[in-house]
Amino acid sequence: MKEFKTIIIDDERLAREELKNVLKDFVEIDVIDEAQNGDEGIEKIHKLKPDLIFLDVSMPGMTGFEMLKKLEDIPNVIFVTAYDEYALKAFEVNALDYLLKPLDGDRLAETIEKLKQREEADFESEQSSKSIRGDRPLTLNDRVFIKDGEKCYFVKLEEVRMLESDGNYVKVYFGKNRPLILRSLNSFEEKLDPAYFFRANRKFIINLEWIEHIENWFNGGLQVELRGGDKIEISRRQAIRFKEMLSL
Repeated sequence: MKEFKTIIIDDERLAREELKNVLKDFVEIDVIDEAQNGDEGIEKIHKLKPDLIFLDVSMPGMTGFEMLKKLEDIPNVIFVTAYDEYALKAFEVNALDYLLKPLDGDRLAETIEKLKQREEADFESEQSSKSIRGDRPLTLNDRVFIKDGEKCYFVKLEEVRMLESDGNYVKVYFGKNRPLILRSLNSFEEKLDPAYFFRANRKFIINLEWIEHIENWFNGGLQVELRGGDKIEISRRQAIRFKEMLSL
């Protein structure tokens, strides 16, 4: 049975203690740390890379929603709060669930079951992809299936000019389409062939074949213009890699 490495982020110590006590009944949940504000939460998420966070909405200095916006790779999120007015917004950022304090044990059990089902679905999808293509990276000649709501696409990767991180999703740019995929940008970077797809900065991966113009930019970075007019900044650190890869 998979154990989910978990961090509790809540500014109230008693609330954190109560949640830890309730979670002791769930063998799937391994609470590895806790944080008392958004800044501390971000630091520990970067360091410990949890599978799951329990997150309060209202915290001093930074709300739970503001904290998520600062993360590039977001784990599963379960909001735990005393306020019910943020529930819709929670699901807009693809939170697994939204629980009200004081916690109800049966309601929490439903949420943990939902977490396990999501994990199983992700695993089956990954295994299916591996069985078809093996572990090789995806090149420009590969086609990928994309489902966005009611719309489905089967697009050749040479048509994809860039990918953009958007919260828990990645926006894929091809033609006039911008479908969203529930994945992290890091997961795409691992699958795409780096000979064709380059991580420009924290938010973007670009298709090198689409670059039309390059110019020096601020602080040692670069700015590239893609066919069609999209302009993307390559960060200073990535600009060094870019030049090493593509210079004579």
